Amino acid sequence: MLEQIRLTHPLVYGNFSAIEGGEEHLRALLAIDRYWEQLDCPVPEVVREGERPAAEAELSGSFDILYAGGTLGMLHAAVMAKRYGYRVLVIDRGEPARSTRDWNISRSELHRLADTGVFTIEELDSFILRSYRTGWVEFHVPEARRKRLFMDGVLDCAVDADKLLALAMRKVLETEGSKVMARTSFISCSRFADHVEVEAAGPDGSQLRFGAKVLVDAMGIVSPVAMQLNRGQPQTHVCPTVGTIASGFEDADYDVGEILASTEPAEIFPGGGRQLIWEGFPAKGDEYITYLFFYDSVDSPNDKSLLGLFETYFRKLPTYKEPGAGFAIHRPVYGIIPAYFHDGAGCTRVVSDDRILLLGDAASLASPLTFCGFGSMVRNLERLTSGLDRALRHGTLDRETLAGVSAFEHNVSSMANLMKYMCFDARTDEPDFVNELMNEVMIVLDALPLRYRQAMFRDELKLDELVTVMLRVAWRYPRILKATWDKLGVQGSVGFLRNLAGWAMSPSTKHS
Repeated sequence: MLEQIRLTHPLVYGNFSAIEGGEEHLRALLAIDRYWEQLDCPVPEVVREGERPAAEAELSGSFDILYAGGTLGMLHAAVMAKRYGYRVLVIDRGEPARSTRDWNISRSELHRLADTGVFTIEELDSFILRSYRTGWVEFHVPEARRKRLFMDGVLDCAVDADKLLALAMRKVLETEGSKVMARTSFISCSRFADHVEVEAAGPDGSQLRFGAKVLVDAMGIVSPVAMQLNRGQPQTHVCPTVGTIASGFEDADYDVGEILASTEPAEIFPGGGRQLIWEGFPAKGDEYITYLFFYDSVDSPNDKSLLGLFETYFRKLPTYKEPGAGFAIHRPVYGIIPAYFHDGAGCTRVVSDDRILLLGDAASLASPLTFCGFGSMVRNLERLTSGLDRALRHGTLDRETLAGVSAFEHNVSSMANLMKYMCFDARTDEPDFVNELMNEVMIVLDALPLRYRQAMFRDELKLDELVTVMLRVAWRYPRILKATWDKLGVQGSVGFLRNLAGWAMSPSTKHS
C-alpha cells in the first residue's frame, strides 16, 4: 500500500516507509479516511429489528454489555465490569486498548478517574509521561500586536494512552465472564424485546453472533450505527488531525506545552481554504508530539483527508519545529475529531436507541477546541457508568432513558459552537481572519482573571463568563459582528441563542 502513494504523496511515503509499522499505520488512517466516502453513500442499515432470537446454543457468547470499539470504550467497560460486576465483551476491529492519538490533560482532571473506585491515584500518576511548567496559545499576527497567552493547569500532563488503556483492559479481564476480542469487526445488530444480538466477523473471517442486554457503540467517528441513527449526518463539523511523536527537534522546549499555535495566514487554494493550527507537547525523554489540524464544516469543499493533511504536515513541519540532524519519528498520530451543532436548547443529536448507547466520538458530544473525547470521557465517566448501571438494574433500556446516559453538557455544547468562527471560509473571510480574531480573544482573556483562560481551555466556562468574553471581544473587534452573520446566519444564530437559553435553564447553572 505504501508503494501506491509513492508518487501522489511522496513525503508521506518517505516518512512512513522509515517508521516501524508504517504500512499498518497507513492502512489505519486510510480506513478512517473512508468516512468521507460514507457520507456520499446510502446509509447502511446495520441496526434492525430481530425476527426470531437465535437459540442459546447458536450464540458465540452471551453478556450483559457488548462494547463495539476498544479505545475510550475500554475505560467505560473497566468500570462496568470491575465496579459493578457486569459481564462485558469488548470487540475491536484492530488491537484493543490502543490509541491512534496520545492524550494531554491536567493532573487534577486525570485524577477524576479515581472517583470510579476502579483506578487509584498512584496508578493514574504512573501514566503521566511528563508534566509541563506552563503552556501558551498564540496566533500569527504582526509581532507588535501578537499576544502569547500563558496558562497553567491546562493540558499540562502528557499521558501514556496505551498504558492507561492496557490497565483498563486488565481490569475487564479480571472480571469473571468478561472478554476482549481483537481484530473482530462489528457487522450488524438485531434488536429483540429483552436483548440484542450482534453479528461480528472474527480475525479469520468467521461469522460470530453474541447476545447482550445492551450494545455500547464506541466505534468512533466512523461508526455505522451513529451514521444510521443520525440519518447519514452524524457530525456537522470536524477537525482532521495528524502528527508524530518524534525526537531530535532543534527548538523544542520540554517544559512548556504549546496548546494552540498558528504560523501563517489561512492557506487558500482553488475552491476552498483552511486555517492550519499546530500543537506541540513534550512527551517522555526527548520525545516531542506535534499536531497539525484545522476546523471545518463537514460539507465544505476542502480536502479533509488525513492522507492529504499528512503530506502538508511533513512539508510545513520545519516552519513550526525544525528537525535536527538526529530527527527520528517514533510513531504517527492521527484522527478526525468530531463536532456537532445542537440546534436547540438541549442535545439534538441522536446518541441512543432502544438497547443501544453511543459513547465517545461515536456520540460526538465533546468540544473539538482543546478538550476532545478523552477529556469528555474522564469528566463524565462516573455519571456515564452509574447511569447505565441504573438503567440495567431497572430494566429501562429504552431510547429516552439511555439518552440521559450521555456526556452532553450545556456549556460544552455552547462552546463547541464557537468553533465555527475558526472554520475558515474563503468565500467570506480574509486570509488573516481567524488569526486576528483569536489574537483579540487572547488579549481579552489576558485582561481577565486567570480563571477565565483556564476555564475556557478546559471547557469549564460558566455562562456569565462566556458572555463577558464575547462582549469584550465584540467591543475590541467589531468585525466579529459581520463574521457572526457569515458563519451562523439566521438559523445558526437562533440555534446558538437556544443553546444559551438551555444552558441558562439547566439545573447545573441554577445551582452554581
